[in-house]
Order: sequence, then C-alpha cells, then structure tokens
Amino acid sequence: MGRTVTVAVCTLNQWAMDFDGNSRRILQSIQEAKDAGATYRSGPELEICGYSCEDHFYEPDTLLHSWEVLATLLKSPIAEDMLIDVGMPVMHKNVTYNCRVAFLNRRILLIRPKMQLCEDGNYRETRWFSPWTKERTVEDYFLPRMISQITGQTVVPFGDAVISTRDTCVGFEICEELWNPMSNHIPMSLDGVEIIANGSGSYFELRKGYVTVDLVKSATFKSGGCYMFSNLRGCDGSRLYFNGGSCVTLNGQILNRGKQFALDDVEVVVATFDLENIRSYRNNIRSRSHAAARSPSYPRVKVDFALTSESLISTPPDRPIDIDLGPYESENVTGKLVYHTPEEEISMAPACWLWDYLRRSCQGGFFLPLSGGVDSASSACMVYSMCDMIVDSVNKGDAQVLSDIRKIVGDCEYVPTDPKQLCNTILVTCYMGTENSSAETKARATELAGQIGSYHHSIVIDVAVSAILTIFQQVTKLMPRFKVQGGSPRESLALQNIQARLRMVIAYLFAQLMLWVRGRPGGLLVLGSSNVDEALRGYFTKYDCSSADINPIGGIAKNDLKAFLSYFRKKHGISALDGILDAPPTAELEPLQGGQLSQLDEVDMGMTYKELGTFGRLRKQDCAGPFTMFCRLVHMWDKCTPKEVADKVKHFYRCYAINRHKMTILTPSCHAETYSPDDNRFDHRPFLYNHTWKWQFNAIDEQVKRLLNDEKSPGGRKDAPKVPVKPRYVPFSSVISTLIDEKNRRSKDPEGRSRAGHRQTTIKRNFAPPCCTYSFVASLPRNRHPPASFSVADKAHPGVVV
Repeated sequence: MGRTVTVAVCTLNQWAMDFDGNSRRILQSIQEAKDAGATYRSGPELEICGYSCEDHFYEPDTLLHSWEVLATLLKSPIAEDMLIDVGMPVMHKNVTYNCRVAFLNRRILLIRPKMQLCEDGNYRETRWFSPWTKERTVEDYFLPRMISQITGQTVVPFGDAVISTRDTCVGFEICEELWNPMSNHIPMSLDGVEIIANGSGSYFELRKGYVTVDLVKSATFKSGGCYMFSNLRGCDGSRLYFNGGSCVTLNGQILNRGKQFALDDVEVVVATFDLENIRSYRNNIRSRSHAAARSPSYPRVKVDFALTSESLISTPPDRPIDIDLGPYESENVTGKLVYHTPEEEISMAPACWLWDYLRRSCQGGFFLPLSGGVDSASSACMVYSMCDMIVDSVNKGDAQVLSDIRKIVGDCEYVPTDPKQLCNTILVTCYMGTENSSAETKARATELAGQIGSYHHSIVIDVAVSAILTIFQQVTKLMPRFKVQGGSPRESLALQNIQARLRMVIAYLFAQLMLWVRGRPGGLLVLGSSNVDEALRGYFTKYDCSSADINPIGGIAKNDLKAFLSYFRKKHGISALDGILDAPPTAELEPLQGGQLSQLDEVDMGMTYKELGTFGRLRKQDCAGPFTMFCRLVHMWDKCTPKEVADKVKHFYRCYAINRHKMTILTPSCHAETYSPDDNRFDHRPFLYNHTWKWQFNAIDEQVKRLLNDEKSPGGRKDAPKVPVKPRYVPFSSVISTLIDEKNRRSKDPEGRSRAGHRQTTIKRNFAPPCCTYSFVASLPRNRHPPASFSVADKAHPGVVV
C-alpha cells in the first residue's frame, strides 16, 4: 500500500522587527506551498519577528506584535486545510522561549519551545531565551484573548510533544538541536515520529554549505524518516547572511533542496514521498526496532487530519537528487545537489548581503574608493556580481526585485537589462591619488572601473594634505618628514595617516553629493575595503577609508580574495584584474623612489599574508594563546629554527595587542570567516593589552632554550634524522555519503568525488607559511567547516598601518 505525502519547507528573507513584511512573506509561502499540493508547511526559525531582533526580545511589544501576526495567519483563508508551523517568541510563566507554533484550521495544536540553545560563533540565544528542559513534558498555556477569540481555545499544550494525525506522526527540532550531540530526532524517531521539521536560522560561513546537508542526511540515515529543514536567507539587519539551503530528506537521501544564494524573498521547496518507504526502511534495521520497542513515549497531540491523499496511487514520490539515477535520471527529479566553491560563495554571499542592505537602507547606491589593489577591486567586483544577479532575477520575472531597484534608482519605469549599465547607475568609484601614488595603480583602477561600468573619477588630494600640514606647522613651527627624507618613524606614520584619514572624509563628502551632481535624489552608502587579515594584524589606519558604512570583504581573507578575483576574471572576462592580481601589495603612503614603489605591505607588517592566516586560525579556531601557538608552529614550521618561530609568534602578538583597540570601530561587514577578529559579536577580547606579554613570552623563551639544549646534547635533536610531520586525517563527510553513494561515486569518479565536486573522502589543506609545507586537517568545530587553503596575497587599498 502506498501513501504519499507532499510537504513544503520555506526559505524566507525576513527582516528583524518588520512585522508587516514578514507577515506578507509568510502568507506568500503558505500560498505557494498550497498551490504545489503540500499538506504541511514548515518555516524557518523566528520567522514572524525575524531572527536578529536581539535586545528587542526583551520588549513586550515584540511578543505582542508576534501574536498579532499569528492572529493574522490564523484568520487567513490561505492557511486553511494545511498543517502549518511558524517560529516566534513566546513567554510562558514569565520566561521567554524560542518556539514553534503548529496550527491547523484556526486551531493551535502545540507550542513547542526550543530545548537546546546556541551560544557558538555569532549566536547569543541564552541572552534572550531560556531552554525548555522538561523532556517529554507538556503544560497548559493560556492563550492571549485576541487568539482565543479566533481559535475558541483557552489553553493549548506547551512543551516537548509531537502531533499525531490520522496517518502519521510529526515532531519538531529547532536549529541547534540538529547540531547537538544529543539531538531529539533519534528518540522521536524511535517513538514512531515519521516526519521531523526543523526551523533554522543558520548563517553563512565559507566552506560550510555541505556540512548542513550532511547533518540533515545523518538525521534520518540511522533511524529512517523524513527530515524537513527550513532556513532563513539574506541580511535581516545584522552582520550575518543567512544562507538558505532548505531541504527535505528521506531515509538519509536528499529529495529536494533550495538555493543558498538568491535574491528571492520567498522560496518554497516541495517534496513528495511515500510513508511506507519510512516504515519498511525502519523495519529492516533490526537493532533499531529493538531499541524502539523499549523507547519511552512522547506526549501526543491527536489531530483528526490526514497529510496523505485518499487515493492509494496519487502523486508519484520524488527521487533523491544526491545519487546517480542511471536510466531514471530525468524522471521525477526536481534538481541537482549543488555545492559551491569558495570562490562562488564569495561572489554571491556578500553580493546578496549588499543587495539587502542597499534596498532596506533606502539609499541610491554605493560609493567606493578604488585604489587599484586587490581589496577595493574585490569590493567593486562584488557590487558588479550583485548587479548581475539583479538583472538575472528581473529577467526571470521577479517583481519584488524590479520594484526594489526602481525605488533605488528613483525611476518607476526603469528596467535593468545589462549589469554594466546598472553598475554605472548605482556604483560611483573614485581613485584618490597623492604625490605618493604611482601611475600604475591609477591606470589599474581606471581600467577596472571602465570594464565593470562604474561611474568613475580620479582625483588628487595633495591640496587637502598640505592644508592639514600647514595648520600643524603654524602651531608648532615644525614640519614632519617621511623616513626616506630623514624623519622619525612617528613622523612618517603621522604623514601616512593624514592621507588615509582624508580619504575617508572625502569619501563621505562625495557619497552625500554625487547623486545630487547626477540629478538624482538620495545619497550613497560608503563601502570599505579592509580584509579580515588586516583587521587581525591591525594593518589599517583608524578612521581611514576602511571606515565606511559597510564593508563587503571584511570577513574574508586576502588569499581567498585573490582566488575570488581569478575566478571572477574568468567568469566575466574582466581583463583589468590581471594587472591587479600581479601587482605587489602596497599602501602607497610613502614617497616613491625614482618613480618606483618603496613601501610593500608584507615588509611593513613583518609577516606574510599566508603567515597571518595561519596565526588567525590557530588563535581563533584552535584557541591558541602565544605559548600554545609557538608549540604548534615549532612542529608545523619544521624548516624554521625554534628561535625564528618564536620571533614570528612574538611579533604577531605584539602587533595584535597594540592594534586590538581598532576592532572597536571596525566597519560592519558580512561575516564569512571563522577566524574573524570582529569583536561586535564573534570574537570577544579586551581592547587594552600589556603588549609585552611578559609571562607568556618568558614561557616561549624557556621552551626555545630546552629545544636548543636538546639539539646540542649527544644523540639529541640535531643528530636525529628529520621525521616529516604527518597530517591528521579527519573525514568531513557523513557516514551516509560514504555508504549510500559509494558504488555510484566510484563508478563515476575513481578519485571519490561526487557529482557536485564535493570530496566524500578525507579533506587535506595546505596550512603553512613559505618556510615549510604541512598538511593539516582540523577536527570539525561548531563552525562546521574545515580550514581553508592559503596562498601569498597582497595589499589592496590605500590604508595603513601601526
């Protein structure tokens, strides 16, 4: 006997505290799910109020307006004859919980609170919510009067329960509960729950996409069942980009999955499956059946409603998209399972984040100081990528995107047809040269601007620099000089910072008035271009042109930006990027010598960008302080002497301590990297350090002495043969991917790669500075992705130093 069920998971681009817009998008998703034949619709976490309300969760208004939106949904005829669950905050006995509210035909069936809250990375859920700790327990919840008038109910069940329909059983998890080692989906499945819905708020990080897929697959591989994963997408008002990827999984295989990166405000992913497949799958795992026979029961809310159709032979079930179907490839296949490369992720995620910020800030475009280096070129290319996605969405008939871009450009009849033309309309770039700037960087900036179509100017700011110095000279009767002119380091640094900070002032002036110059209303958002490595090292001037409204590249490493530009050059044919990628990294803030560069970033910093990436990952991902970092690197960098390693570690931590205060004013950026030093939420540290690190550095010195003594002793390290460092191997793919698809993968690719290019076997990454080669694989942290590859990078924007 076959009983098919059609379910829908929803990806919504919600906005914190935008109750009106959030309500409209929820209703649209319900309508689309119903039109697709779904009898059960599940949405993302806290979709009614928006995930990033933060301290607004303390306000009674937030709870009140959430109930008002729920009342609107309950009354809507769109929501009839369908089981629906939505996410919202609910206060029970004076405690606020992050909840799923399930309802059917104007009656609330269950309020299910989140049981395991997330505190990792950017998450701070226990600041606003409490976990529900009463397993398999429900209590009476007294509904607000406005809800009781609609539902006719006074109390409803509140707690850890499941819903039993006439034909199946539905349970719930909320985001972190999937990642937790004691996930609820296993005991629920042992108790006969066949469909588990997870409303999630999972945000983007580079190389993270496949991890969510593997976790969702693993949720039903061992114990069978259908797992519905709904996620948010977009910028809902914070530094995070929620990256979609809503999917439906059956018995460890993906039936359908939505896009990670897109401009759609609403995406409904529908899948049809046969309940009998779950039952036969479970019954064939005898150890699972034995465990289920002694499993304790969950409280059940009984509902006189069926998710299946009356016909035994109705809609055919979908086939998995993550296996090779052979001759059945074209039958009932809704799509392919796609994993994006890091370069593709960089091309799309910040672009989507920029789009949401632009349209929701009601500004008319962007202003970008374009220096001719990698960093500012990356920001420009991300804006172009955004324009490309806008044109593509409009061509596909997205009415919301068309409406938004018309508001931005101030033309109710505007239709974007070409990314370059759109880029000219909404992006103003400016090369801000001084007497220390080279003709080469000016030419590279001009060429790039021409090829992407930005509205570009080249200006010289020496007059402004001279005016500032004249004021100083009038007061002090002294004139500072650069080092190459015989000045002291602090004189030289002050002269460099004047140039850098004036660029910020000029950028905001132009951003405020350039649309006035062009005969359009409004102003422009100023874009910054400082990467995550420079922030970690503090290699930028406080309040220079890295200080802006937003920074699209602030969460991305220099090496990844170079790889992104190489990818972007090939995809869009932007030949101007060749010269930018080949150019030496320089801030161009010191005088040229014979017309040639005299200042190089990696010389200024005293370390390479590759070394910076290594320091950053050890510091944040591996939680290494100075001593632990030395102990790790003395083995990883085995071609350096212990003294050389110690000197590098000390230099990094001195610079980090001296410049840590700059993180307090860091321009908001799209979070992307797991070793980001952004102290707004991700990396909480003091901003006033004793930069001598006396105790820690003494411990390093003692260890160096021991190693040197070992080398000098007979039979010691000096006489011992070199033993190459062995990599640690940790498989990142789930057991499911290894077992289910092994035959298909081997027959298609002897190297063990899936159709999407995702390696299902061990992942290895180069993780070392130029002085050695080392293969390193970290165990999977809560950040849910492996460390990245590194390559030497360069400096990209005219900022500096200290």
